[in-house]
Amino acid sequence: MRISVQRVNEASIAVLNDLGTLDPTFDVQQIGLGLLLTVEIEPDDDEPTIDMMANRVLTLRCFDGPQGSLPQSVQEIRGEILSIPQPLTSLHSPATGRPQLVAEDTDNEHANLTWIRFNEALRSGNVPVYEGRYGARMRIGSIVDGPFQFTLISD
Repeated sequence: MRISVQRVNEASIAVLNDLGTLDPTFDVQQIGLGLLLTVEIEPDDDEPTIDMMANRVLTLRCFDGPQGSLPQSVQEIRGEILSIPQPLTSLHSPATGRPQLVAEDTDNEHANLTWIRFNEALRSGNVPVYEGRYGARMRIGSIVDGPFQFTLISD
């Protein structure tokens, strides 16, 4: 599992339909102060990986504490999380031509169910979690509190 983490003042996500307009079956998801996660599921991700990565996100001390105190986690500041599924991708560099970003052949059912379970694990930490939609084209907006972005990678 790979998770891109951004500390945000606010973030939102909308799902688009085939015409590129807002999908009326999906309510726009919005958060205030919290974390914007882009989550890539790998074929060998299992329950221990899900729990470990959720714990890493929940306990990550990246928010300023009260004056003079240590940094705080999203749990401690009572922040929110916006979780976005990202298909596994890799950069393919053919001998001739430009590098291309290609989707890896993955088990979409496993990836979707694992991502859902990951979000449930985050919620078990008493943090509000909002979600995009697996496999959908999405419009994502954010106001980043940073620069602050990094990637968590499962071992």
